[in-house]
Amino acid sequence: MRKKACTVIAAALILTLAALSVIFGGPKLTENQFSTLKILAIVCGCSVAYCFVAGQITQNFSQMDKLWSILPVAYVWIIAARGGMKARLVMYAALVTVWGIRLTVNFARKGAYSIKFWEGNEDYRWSIVRKAPAFRSDFAWTLFNLLFISLYQNVLVLAICLPSLACMESAAILGIFDLIAALASLAFLALETVADEYQWRFHQKKKRAVGESGSLDRAPMPYSLGFNTSGPWGYMRHPNYLGEQGFWLCLYIFVIAAGVAEKGIFNLMFIGPLFLVLLFMGSSALGEKISSGKYPQYGNYVKQVFKYLPLRRFAPNR
Repeated sequence: MRKKACTVIAAALILTLAALSVIFGGPKLTENQFSTLKILAIVCGCSVAYCFVAGQITQNFSQMDKLWSILPVAYVWIIAARGGMKARLVMYAALVTVWGIRLTVNFARKGAYSIKFWEGNEDYRWSIVRKAPAFRSDFAWTLFNLLFISLYQNVLVLAICLPSLACMESAAILGIFDLIAALASLAFLALETVADEYQWRFHQKKKRAVGESGSLDRAPMPYSLGFNTSGPWGYMRHPNYLGEQGFWLCLYIFVIAAGVAEKGIFNLMFIGPLFLVLLFMGSSALGEKISSGKYPQYGNYVKQVFKYLPLRRFAPNR
């Protein structure tokens, strides 16, 4: 009950911030900003079409997953180039590029990419989602592929990059808030990188341990748990998600630094990072539901360890 209440409160807060961002809006787009947005929208539209068609033909529905780390890099450099390569835009684009390289490498080592780009390993969660009663018919799944996997996720990826567009015409010189934005986003990126590395190493060692013992139950601790509790995972259930959300939220500080946020905080372009948080709320809930069904001690892990606050260390039952 407490967990559901916290989720509802968090969702309400995010939606409230999104509503305030819409109400206060921000300066109207200049001609250059609007024409840049049209270019970005065309790229986004082409990606939507590709993801839908390729997913339907190959039945591999991770097409957008593979583009998730690539498109933002393209978007922010288009904005930087059309904004005259101003220092703030270049700094923003450089941070997103580092983020994109890290995420692409992490996804690639899981076998997601192939010379034939539309092939590669599909995210295991899509096959589980497809088994849900709501998607028993091919039409329902096709509609889901079009509206959520292809359209919504592509629009969201574009939206999280739009704070850079908001900064495009700003004449404000770099200041303390730019430094805060850069350092904070790098800190969250470092957390995400460390968390993913611990996760990768754990699962590689778990595969070897299970192979040597013959089953997960016979594997030595901590691999017999089935899920990772090493490094930051012992203190938070989703340190990688915290790093991802924190990274994009901190980039929004550049908008504040650029002086284009109404009331010093709000700009319409804040909606993208906020809706990214909502997406991760659903993604984490799905992941925890899957893990709870696979691993007996995962329920204890959920009870003992907070999702994002590193206040308690997980102690497995022996």
